[in-house]
Amino acid sequence: MADAHAVVVGAGIGGLSAALALHRHGWRVTVLERAAEPREVGAGLTLMANALRGLDALGLGPAVRRGGADAPGGIRDRHGRWLSRVDGAEMIRQLGTTALGVHRTTLHRTLREALPASVLRTSAEVEHVEPGPDRAEVRFLGPAGSQTLTADLVVGADGLRSRVRAQLWPRHPAPEYAGSTAWRAAIAFAEPVPAAISWGPGAEFGMVPLGDGQVYWYGAVNAPPGGHAPDELAALRERFGDWHAPIPALLAATPPGVVLRNDIHHLAVPLPSYVRGRVALLGDAAHAMTPNLGQGAGQAIEDALVLGAVCADGADGLPAALAAYDEQRRPRSQAIARAAFRAGRYGQQLRNPLAIAVRDSALRLTPGRAALRGMARYADWSPPAG
Repeated sequence: MADAHAVVVGAGIGGLSAALALHRHGWRVTVLERAAEPREVGAGLTLMANALRGLDALGLGPAVRRGGADAPGGIRDRHGRWLSRVDGAEMIRQLGTTALGVHRTTLHRTLREALPASVLRTSAEVEHVEPGPDRAEVRFLGPAGSQTLTADLVVGADGLRSRVRAQLWPRHPAPEYAGSTAWRAAIAFAEPVPAAISWGPGAEFGMVPLGDGQVYWYGAVNAPPGGHAPDELAALRERFGDWHAPIPALLAATPPGVVLRNDIHHLAVPLPSYVRGRVALLGDAAHAMTPNLGQGAGQAIEDALVLGAVCADGADGLPAALAAYDEQRRPRSQAIARAAFRAGRYGQQLRNPLAIAVRDSALRLTPGRAALRGMARYADWSPPAG
C-alpha cells in the first residue's frame, strides 16, 4: 500500500474510532482537534452489542469492559413500578453480550491511548476543507498559525455543529431542537442501582451503573429551548425530588458543579449523502440523533469500522470505497435516527394521561423476549471482516 494519508477532523469518540480503524489498515492518520486538551464532554453512556462488537474489532473491547459495568436495563414509571425489564441472561443469549455502562472519559481515553501520540494535533481549528477530486486539502489555524494539510481522505467527525458538513452541504438545514432539555452527571454512589429509565408525564430519569462505585444519571423534560436555571441541581430536585428511590438520593449525592445541562438537537432532515469528493462524514456530523435508543456512540463506532474496512486498500479506488461506505452506512444510521426520535415521542415526551396509560399497559403486557427482539433490531450488528 502506498503512503495513504487521512485527516480526521474532530477527536471525539467517532473521530478517534475512525482514526484507529484507518491506522489499523495501514493509513497514516492526522487528527485535528480544536480544543487545547483532548477530552470527551459528558458523563456516561450505554454501549449496546453493536458498539461493543466494534470495539472488540478495534482490539479495545476487554479494556473498555474492565472500565464499565453491565447494564441490561428496564423501564419504570415515576413511582418505581416496572413496566418492562431486560433479562441479562436472555440478552446474552440473543446478542452475545449485555449492555455496558461506561464513563465517556474512560472510553475516550482508551481510544486515544490506542493511537500513536503523534497522530493527534490539538488547538487546531479547521477553517476550510477542499474535497478533491484527486486530493483533499484541509486548512486549519493552529499554534503555529495557518497551515494546510494535503490528504487522500478527510473524515468529518466534528459533531453536531459540524463545520465540515456546513461547508460542503451549505444549503442543508441545520440541526433542530428536539423538544427536550437534559441534565446529566456521573457521581460516586455507594449503593448498587439497576440500569433503568423511569417515565413521567413529559419527563424521564435514567440511571446507569458505571463500575468502581460510580453511577451516571440524567433527567430530561419537555421545555422551550435555551432555558437555564440559576441553580440547575435545585431545579432538578424540584422536578424529580418526589420520584421513586433512589432518584432523590442520587440527586442529594450530586455536587452542584458536576451537573451538565444541554438542549437536545438532532439532524431532523437526513443528508442526501455522507460523502463529497474525498470527504466522508461520520457520527453526529453525519446523523446526529436523539439519545432515546442509546445509539449515538454506537452508530459512530459502526461508521468508523465500515469506513476502515472499505478503505483497507488505501487510496487506490477511494471514490468507489467511499460510495460503498455511504451505501452501507446511510440507510441504517438514518433509520436508527428516525426510530430514536419516535422513541422519544412515545416515551419521555408523552404527556397525555390516557396515552400514557395505554403505553404503560402495552409495555406491561409485552413479554420480555419480545421487547428484547425489538431492541436487537438496532443492536444486532457485526463489523465487517478483516
